[in-house]
Amino acid sequence: MTGAGSVAVSTVLDVLDAAYPPRLAESWDSVGLVCGDRTEPARRVLVCVDVTADVVDAAIAGGYGLILAHHPLLLRGVDSVAADTAKGSVLHRLIRAGISLYSAHTNADRARPGVSDALAEALGLVDLRPLEPAPAAPLDKWVVMVPEGNAEQVSEAMFAAGAGAIGDYRDCAWSVVGVGQFEAQDGANPTIGEIGVRERVDESRVEMVAARGLRPAVLAALRGAHPYEEPAFDVLELAALPTDLGLGRIGRLPVPMTLRDFVDHAAAALGGPWGVRGAGDPARIVEHVAVCGGAGDSLLSTVRGAGVDVYLTGDLRHHPVDESLRTGGPALVDAGHWATEFPWCAQAAALITEHTGLTADVHRPTTDPFVVNGAAPTA
Repeated sequence: MTGAGSVAVSTVLDVLDAAYPPRLAESWDSVGLVCGDRTEPARRVLVCVDVTADVVDAAIAGGYGLILAHHPLLLRGVDSVAADTAKGSVLHRLIRAGISLYSAHTNADRARPGVSDALAEALGLVDLRPLEPAPAAPLDKWVVMVPEGNAEQVSEAMFAAGAGAIGDYRDCAWSVVGVGQFEAQDGANPTIGEIGVRERVDESRVEMVAARGLRPAVLAALRGAHPYEEPAFDVLELAALPTDLGLGRIGRLPVPMTLRDFVDHAAAALGGPWGVRGAGDPARIVEHVAVCGGAGDSLLSTVRGAGVDVYLTGDLRHHPVDESLRTGGPALVDAGHWATEFPWCAQAAALITEHTGLTADVHRPTTDPFVVNGAAPTA
């Protein structure tokens, strides 16, 4: 893709859905296309953390056709998007200007690379792994016994229903030939053999996996393609193993430093509008670091058992921090909500440009609402 006008919004959304799969989002979240026409040209893409009036101004002035935001505009329920409401005014301006809006929120938090990867890289961390690994999508293992000559037709039917997909591969299966045995009883209508006579048949044992949500479709495909009146098969629920996806990241500083120095390092690396604050012994040496972009105090109990020296996130509250330190948790650093998510914007913009050829820019002025700081009193 080279010409900006030749790339439809849908093309960009396909790239984003592949990088930040909507299935990774929390059940309460609202991700995906908020407004806009998938068939319209994307022109240029503007990436931001929050969709504010200033972001809309920049998008209109810059001729952008798509805004990618981390925070959903319509996360909580609304009963009006009238132009004189806060959220409605944003939507009306975007629609009038022909600008689509798409959000990638907790799906981008769990993806790899995702929000916390960008944060960890901004801090210079290496050897990254998830802080709270996400389990793999629940899978069934299907084991089907089918006459050897009919194995291909049954397999193809199950593949068409979505079975046999493993990562970036499709139509995956394993089979071995053995001998099946049965005896049809009164009332049966056997494809092979006679009533009351024990039969032995060369059969293929075909195995493949399928997403658990596809169970009804795969079962219907199996029964529809199998030559037997009563197919023999097993459906086994596979254990949900951890993946390299998930919330937060754990990494290592190439050179250990004191907590005091780490707080200064984070402030310089992230450049948030109100600085960085730390809780713990300033002289403590820190090397192993956990991070989570955005509001991460829900993971305080997780980091206590993660073997890290410090946990950096945003929106930490007084009482949870105090309790965590009292119960032996790591040092804690609050770098702000916006500042811990902003590094993702550059990651997402680079992704769009790499896969579509479009110009994708980051909205660099802060959208953090806290921009006025008072000077701390001197002793």
